[in-house]
Amino acid sequence: MGGSTHTFDMHDAPIVDIKEDLVSYAIDKEFFDMKSLNLDYLKTFVAVVERGSFSAAADHLRLTQPAVSLQIRQLEKSLGAVLIERVGRVARATVAGEELLAHAAGIDAAVTSAVTAVFRHAEEGVGRIRIGTGATACIFLLPPILTNLRQRFPNLEITVTTGNTADIVKAVEGNILDVGLVTMPVSSRSLHIAPVMDDEFVLVAPSGMQLPTRITAAALATRPVILFEPGGHTRRITDEWFARSGTKLRPVMSLGSVEATKAMVGAGLGCAILPALAVRNEESGSRMVVRSLSPRLHRKLVAVVRRDKRLYGGLAEILKSFRTLSED
Repeated sequence: MGGSTHTFDMHDAPIVDIKEDLVSYAIDKEFFDMKSLNLDYLKTFVAVVERGSFSAAADHLRLTQPAVSLQIRQLEKSLGAVLIERVGRVARATVAGEELLAHAAGIDAAVTSAVTAVFRHAEEGVGRIRIGTGATACIFLLPPILTNLRQRFPNLEITVTTGNTADIVKAVEGNILDVGLVTMPVSSRSLHIAPVMDDEFVLVAPSGMQLPTRITAAALATRPVILFEPGGHTRRITDEWFARSGTKLRPVMSLGSVEATKAMVGAGLGCAILPALAVRNEESGSRMVVRSLSPRLHRKLVAVVRRDKRLYGGLAEILKSFRTLSED
């Protein structure tokens, strides 16, 4: 068929000396084992050289003299060199020991610098925290919390992402965000879900609109109502409230912004159902009035964070702030 076959011959194979490879591996392993350096043993070595005796070093380090001797032997074994010799009653560094001593201060400084840098991340809040939440909570709930966080951790980089609950939860699960402040329902085996607050929904209406004593779904069906745009949790909660009373509502307008909705209400274009969180100070003006719904309507805000997330610095502080809200 024009093809060819080749018979494998042992002579074609490269010759491998397994014994030589094993010896080479043993030498390499021994070399890398020798390169390890125990920082506590190094500290003991420096103390012995500086104080001139094992007993003086033991007193300084609050160790027993046998413990100091053992640490020096282990250090010499790991480095493959004699580091200390006795000259009379004085312990002095050998030539190899002098080489190590010359590097000891630099090693100590490097370790101190590394530990300090990590400590600053943990205690001073150096680093970043990534928060995800809805637009309403971002505008009306987060500012005082983030102000306190900035005061506590001035070097902390804070990023806030706004979106719907599903997207925020997915980002927290994927570790794209550190913490989310979202509305229930939320279900995830990988997340810790902590209640933050119950936010009541209220009616916001132009001050000149005639309103009944009880703000029911049926009463609103006869008035121009502005709702959130379809697709989000807020609109779903509102639609379910109307559905429970058997009322079908055709909103005169649907918007995706709380502030835009408030502006439309203030202009007299209709009334709206909004989170009370967003209208706390509206009745101080004369353009709008705020009334409770009948029956009352609430949504539950929760904080979500990965169960395996380490809570320290800024992240621990903001979760603490969320817990404080739940206690108010």
